[in-house]
Amino acid sequence: MKMHNPPHPGEVLKVLCLDPLSLTVTEVARALGVSRKTLSSILNGRAGISPEMAVRLSIAFNTSAESWLSQQLQYDLWHAERNRKRLHVAKLSAA
Repeated sequence: MKMHNPPHPGEVLKVLCLDPLSLTVTEVARALGVSRKTLSSILNGRAGISPEMAVRLSIAFNTSAESWLSQQLQYDLWHAERNRKRLHVAKLSAA
């Protein structure tokens, strides 16, 4: 099922993981083994969640890496679909 305007996974991370545990960006970045800048970029929607980051998040928050990647995929695909009409692609068929 397609989601209408899914949230960026960084927003989900902030609202469902950082805020309830009263964790700071610095604390979480340190726990994840990444820079504060890297985590901040994700939380602010300027960067996506890579497979490696998905694994880090799954370890830190006892979630699945697949759930983080699925959120990123839904977000990326929704935004790509919005630009569908601007793509200049010819249809191909086996004839």
